[in-house]
Amino acid sequence: MAGHACHFPPRDRVYAFFRRWRNHDLVREFHDRLRLLVRERAGRDSEPGAGAIDSQSVKADAVVGSDSRGFDGGKLINGRKRHVVVDTLGLLLAVVVTAADVGDRAAASVLLTQVTAAHHLLALVWADGGYTGSLVEYCLAALALVLVLAIVKRSDDMCGFVVLPKRWIVERFFAHLTRSRRLVRNFERSIASVHAP
Repeated sequence: MAGHACHFPPRDRVYAFFRRWRNHDLVREFHDRLRLLVRERAGRDSEPGAGAIDSQSVKADAVVGSDSRGFDGGKLINGRKRHVVVDTLGLLLAVVVTAADVGDRAAASVLLTQVTAAHHLLALVWADGGYTGSLVEYCLAALALVLVLAIVKRSDDMCGFVVLPKRWIVERFFAHLTRSRRLVRNFERSIASVHAP
């Protein structure tokens, strides 16, 4: 294995490029251009009209400071939480990373404001029952002319795991993320670096 390491550029040079791309928001620009190409090749409009929102808690590595980590009591995870909106193809539209103890509704109000500013044609976002209450009121008051938040609930007669229409898109997105060993646990010291890759 040691012989293969010499093929990589020096760590400080690689990190310098990453830091420059992160600080100038180039990673987001590259991602957005790729998403546009994928949507067009799939025969879709370049800008999405609908999406889905959800969150995923992940354990944080020891390098993650206590100022940006928390404990998600529902999932019993000490770490950070990824709040995402994806389009109907499962492509990422926006992400907000918080400490794991931040509630979904609190982060979603920031995330939905962010995603509607960046994607002007987005008119409908599906969410699970955890997003009811004050977030629905926020969407009606602040985003009513722009975005409808549709809550997709499980039926009372459903038993066990059931794929819910529209909601499986964001769940599939999280499944793809966790296939990467690097994304199963959060290793980044700063939230800015978490958003960049």
